[in-house]
Amino acid sequence: MVEFEPAAGAPVEPGYRFSRTHTFDEEQVRAFALAAGDENPLHHDAAFARGTRFGGMIASGTHTTSLLMGLTATHFAKKGNVLGINFSVDLLRPVLASETVLIEWSVSSIAARPRGGSIIELQGCMKGSDDRTRVLAHGTVLLTSGE
Repeated sequence: MVEFEPAAGAPVEPGYRFSRTHTFDEEQVRAFALAAGDENPLHHDAAFARGTRFGGMIASGTHTTSLLMGLTATHFAKKGNVLGINFSVDLLRPVLASETVLIEWSVSSIAARPRGGSIIELQGCMKGSDDRTRVLAHGTVLLTSGE
C-alpha cells in the first residue's frame, strides 16, 4: 500500500487524488464502537467474534465510514474552508480489528459555485493489504478560500 499526497500547489481537478493508511487494533475498534453507541459483540467481544464467520473482531461501519470522511476534511482543510455536504457508502467486506487499510479518494468532478468556492465530487474506497475493496464511498464537499 502506498500513500499518496499531491504535490503542494497541485490544482484540485478531476483525477486529483489523495490517500493514507490506517491500522486498526482491537482496543481502538472496541473504543470507537462504544463511543458510537454500537454494542454489537462483533466489535467488543473477541471470544464471541472468533466463533463467527469473521474469525475475530471487526471494525464497525461507523468506524470505517468516519475514517473515510475524516480524510476528506483533513486533506481539504489544508486548502481552505471545507464543509462535507453528502456522503454515501457501501460496506462490501468486513475490516478486521487487526487490519491495515488504504483509504483513498479521487476527485471525479469540480464545479464553481456562483457565491464562491467549489463543489467537489469524490469517489473513495478503503482497501485491505490484499487490494480487495472493503468500503466504497461517494462524497461531496464544499471548498471555499481560507480567507
